[in-house]
Formats: sequence, C-alpha cells, structure tokens
Amino acid sequence: MELDRIEDLLKLMTEYGVAELGIEEDSSAVHLRLAEASGLGVVPMVAASPVAAAPAAVAEVEQGFAEVKSPMVGTFYRGPKPGSPSFANVGDRVSLGQTLCIVEAMKLMNEIEAEVAGTVRKVLTDDAQPVQFGQVLFHIEAD
Repeated sequence: MELDRIEDLLKLMTEYGVAELGIEEDSSAVHLRLAEASGLGVVPMVAASPVAAAPAAVAEVEQGFAEVKSPMVGTFYRGPKPGSPSFANVGDRVSLGQTLCIVEAMKLMNEIEAEVAGTVRKVLTDDAQPVQFGQVLFHIEAD
C-alpha cells in the first residue's frame, strides 16, 4: 500500500473519530491505530505487511534547501549501528541515492536515501529518537 494512501486513511480516521482500521489489498495488509498520548494529541501508530522500501519525501523549501522527510513512523538512526560513524553530517556532500540515515519500523531497518545531490545543511533529529511520518529529518542544499 502506498504511503500517501496510508496518510489519507489516517486523516480520515482523525476526521471521523475512528480509533482503529485494518485493510487488506492484493498482497499487502495495513493496520492503523490512533493512540492518545498524554498532552501530545493524536499520534498515528502504523503497522504494515509487507513493508516495501519507500523513498523519503523531498520538498523544496523557500531558502533553496530540500527537506528530506521520514516516509514512516519509526526510530531514527544516523549510522548503521551504535558507535558507528554517521551516514551524513552537516557540511557533507551527498549524492543522489546515498544513504542518509536509517528509520527502524517494526524491527525492519529502512535506509533513507538522498533524493537530491547537494550539501547537508541541517540534521533535524537526534540519533535513536522516534520520528513521525512526514517529519523533516534533513535540509540539503541542492546542487
């Protein structure tokens, strides 16, 4: 199931007050649950099977930077394993398709790749922190 379809379903669930939804289409299934977090409002909890590697969403920002957004809910990791160097740091030049980070979702490690070539100007999330769908992870100044 495509990520934008999941996002649309989450919006509809919020709009109509549906707490939980399960859908099976072709060879994939998705189970969505909205959980109330103290003081944080509604937080989407997403579980999908099978999980296809999805490209990170990239949007142009007014200052000429591209935003690399998380394509899923999960845990953000800057390197391949604890204690390893980060895939990308501020000031690093990255090429199209280069791994920037990992987002772990449901025990699966999903590599998030650069959708533009350029220079990393900001890393907006700390290592081993939870991230939400659509959360901005990096600002890249495109070539």
